[in-house]
Amino acid sequence: MYVKRNIGWGLILRFAWKNLIFFTLYAAVIFYAYHFLWFDFIDIPFQPLSVIGIAVAFYIGFKNSQSYDRFWEGRKIWGGIVNYSRTWALQVISFIQSEDLQYNQKIQREMIYRHIAWINALRVQLRQPKAWSIKANSSVERLHDKHGERNPSCNEASSYVSKNEFEDLGNRVNPTTHLVKNQAKQLIQLKKKGVIDGFQEDQLQSVLEEFYNLQGKCERIKNTPFPRQYGYFSKIFTWIFVLLLLFGLLNIFGDDSMAGSREWYQFLMIPFSVLISWIFVSMESIGDNSEDPFDGRINDVPMTALCRTIEIDLRDMLDEKDLPDPILPKDHILY
Repeated sequence: MYVKRNIGWGLILRFAWKNLIFFTLYAAVIFYAYHFLWFDFIDIPFQPLSVIGIAVAFYIGFKNSQSYDRFWEGRKIWGGIVNYSRTWALQVISFIQSEDLQYNQKIQREMIYRHIAWINALRVQLRQPKAWSIKANSSVERLHDKHGERNPSCNEASSYVSKNEFEDLGNRVNPTTHLVKNQAKQLIQLKKKGVIDGFQEDQLQSVLEEFYNLQGKCERIKNTPFPRQYGYFSKIFTWIFVLLLLFGLLNIFGDDSMAGSREWYQFLMIPFSVLISWIFVSMESIGDNSEDPFDGRINDVPMTALCRTIEIDLRDMLDEKDLPDPILPKDHILY
């Protein structure tokens, strides 16, 4: 998630430089053919293009609205994970109160640390790329590779659970589901030992149920690509418009009645066409960069930072002193 108030032009150019070069060269070729090779027949009326432009703008607006909804739903889900994580720690610390203080501390730490393992395992699973994941240009991909937050290591949970439990997770199809199951099994054992009563078990089990609900919501977004009839045709329609745009501007900027004796007026077609084309293509790509909010890219949900926030809060609730530092943005990007 980009956290600087104003997006730097260096980052904008990482996304836009190829398109800007292409639009400039394309406009220069069309301009040269029209004014110097006398290809007068290539100009077209601008009115049909304006209708296409309006239709494309509506289509892009709908796509971007739906893409933002996916991002915002993902952020709300992780907000729920933060809140219920604190609830889980509070209930574990409050309910597990036997006469053996050392045993209490051991079980509390074990169950809270297993939960920290769960959020990190969930983050790792959600960061794994899918076949439909967006592919940016090489400049943007190098920035992501430098930060090293995409497709993270699958060993993130190793320091929060026992060695045997971690090795068992490696044999599971869905490690996060198994971690929550281990929590439930331990609650049953605690009830059998009389450490917690039936009401307390029900309270804790209901929180585990909510963790499954939140995990399932994340998996629904991750495993359901943005409908391609909207994502793909939005790109097709945008490029049809920007490629035809120049032929409509030839007639406008080549109109002597508007330019008068200023021959340089017709050269304005090139920068104006590049600007309009860049705006439309950028609006279309904004939706692409918001439709998969868990991929670990610039505009995605900052799951790494949220996991660290949860870890700090929960370990602080255990009265630990050596707490980790919060995750800081890298080049103004919070992962």
